[in-house]
Amino acid sequence: MNPTERRKLGRVDLAVTAFAFGTAPLGNIFHPVPDAAAQDMIRDAWDAGIRYFDTAPMYGHGLAELRTGEGLRWRARDDFVLSSKVGRLLRPARRADIAFAPWVDAAPFTAHFDYSYDGTMRAFEDSLQRLALERMDICFIHDIDVFTRGAEQPAVFAAAMDGCWKALERLRREGTVKAIGVGVNEWQVCHAALQQRDFDCFLLAGRYTLLEQEALDAFLPLCQERGAAVVVGGGFNSGILATGARPGAKYNYAPAPPAVLEKVRRIEAVCAEYGVPLPAAALQFVVAHPAIPSFVAGTRTVAQLRQNLDWFSQPIPREFWSALQRAGLLREDAPVP
Repeated sequence: MNPTERRKLGRVDLAVTAFAFGTAPLGNIFHPVPDAAAQDMIRDAWDAGIRYFDTAPMYGHGLAELRTGEGLRWRARDDFVLSSKVGRLLRPARRADIAFAPWVDAAPFTAHFDYSYDGTMRAFEDSLQRLALERMDICFIHDIDVFTRGAEQPAVFAAAMDGCWKALERLRREGTVKAIGVGVNEWQVCHAALQQRDFDCFLLAGRYTLLEQEALDAFLPLCQERGAAVVVGGGFNSGILATGARPGAKYNYAPAPPAVLEKVRRIEAVCAEYGVPLPAAALQFVVAHPAIPSFVAGTRTVAQLRQNLDWFSQPIPREFWSALQRAGLLREDAPVP
């Protein structure tokens, strides 16, 4: 599979590369990434032909947007697609007063949720200032899911479907952005948003993967019906589909439970039989769905980036996918490469 293949973003007049550069690691999540390494990764991704970059104010309290803008600033603006997010406002503060975790050495801002119309407009303009670019192409409403907001989620979702929606729909109508959507960790939230509002696209983290295909039941069919695209992040389920079922393997940012470890071991056995690296299967499976044009992956080093691109390009025999389906490890209605 070609990671640099240009694929249409649903009904929108945008073409994204099948592999996209995710910038959460550029925000120093868990561990610091030196400035030079961040710029090396952006440059290497560009040289490899990657032309879709995703960022957010949340990533490093603005640090990822600053680094992303620096890396792309002198590229011809029509040559790449850029997405960022709204839902948080950043305010300057003393570093000693900021709870940065899980970010390390992040930018000196505190993050505050704000899904109002005015807050959305302010967040959008602030992102452009940090990026120092004239536009973003796609804007997602960020983290209006249960995973992030817990018991507050119903009220948060309702507020976003009012304030954020009105702001983003205006920006789209005026041509300031080409596509608007929702970026969350649960397909059910994306499904509910698409039922209520006319969104163009979604960024779904970890809920359509080689391990999980429940999104095929209702959400992905509705996307196909409406012409809405889904960009998948977290396609390794936060680690285990990259590392395999080793001790301490992460699933949903926590140690993987026994049932998940066992399923991954069984998938790994099929991988071994056909000589397929598990991460290659995880990457390529996601973008086989016709509603999913791109897989967003974040990396900490140029070596990791190049490894992901190699996995994306790895030849995988059609029989491998059939074997997974026969073993009950992959839904039979799941599109495969």
